[in-house]
Amino acid sequence: DGRFSGGTSGLSIGHVSPEAASGGSIGLIEDGDLIAIDIPNRGIQLQVSDAELAARREAQEARGDKAWTPKNRERQVSFALRAYASLATSADKGAVRDKSKLGG
Repeated sequence: DGRFSGGTSGLSIGHVSPEAASGGSIGLIEDGDLIAIDIPNRGIQLQVSDAELAARREAQEARGDKAWTPKNRERQVSFALRAYASLATSADKGAVRDKSKLGG
């Protein structure tokens, strides 16, 4: 489908769930953190202590309604992409359009 075009010559990690916006640990990763990738067992492991992750999670959740929200980027987003984003589910739910989000 072209999402990983050119990425097939080496390791490619396409979806990580739960996503940061859902409170997933991926949102706690910081520059310099080590991540172990286990290809045979299809796993990845953030090499940060549970205590450090707990401290990061607490700091993130202290942000209140801004927790788990990415930094805003000034950019033009087409109507089609905004419409898709409003209906799309996260990767752990299939990354598909959920028509029930339309209401009514």
